[in-house]
Amino acid sequence: MTGRLLIVHGPNLNLLGTREPEIYGTGTLEDINALCRAAAAEHGLETEFVQSNHEGVLVDAIQAARGSADGIVINPAAYTHTSVAIADALAAVGLPTVEVHLSNVHAREPFRRHSYVSPHASAVIAGAGANGYQFAVEHLADLLRG
Repeated sequence: MTGRLLIVHGPNLNLLGTREPEIYGTGTLEDINALCRAAAAEHGLETEFVQSNHEGVLVDAIQAARGSADGIVINPAAYTHTSVAIADALAAVGLPTVEVHLSNVHAREPFRRHSYVSPHASAVIAGAGANGYQFAVEHLADLLRG
């Protein structure tokens, strides 16, 4: 199989490894990207990565994926709970999408239990740490394989 996945990392994920390691672990964003790259390569998929603390940059990347990617893995981070714009971009591009969260958002503060992204995702993986990204890549590979 050949194909391309866009991996989208939302705000503050650039601080992984040092940001609240008791919640998010000690792995870095580059560690997660390497995990995604390796998992995708096992399925003949290429990866493209974007991380931004700015909502519009993430929306632009999602829109640009139409025609250049076959699926999206997204950890919208705090924008999960606030961004209609990201949800609308995902709906507009219509690509298979998996939403990922390092922590179990359902076991945390009540505001974290609502996601604007989930209705546009074929799967949601929360609380599996960095492995959640690998599971997301594998799920998309299965979907793309048909």
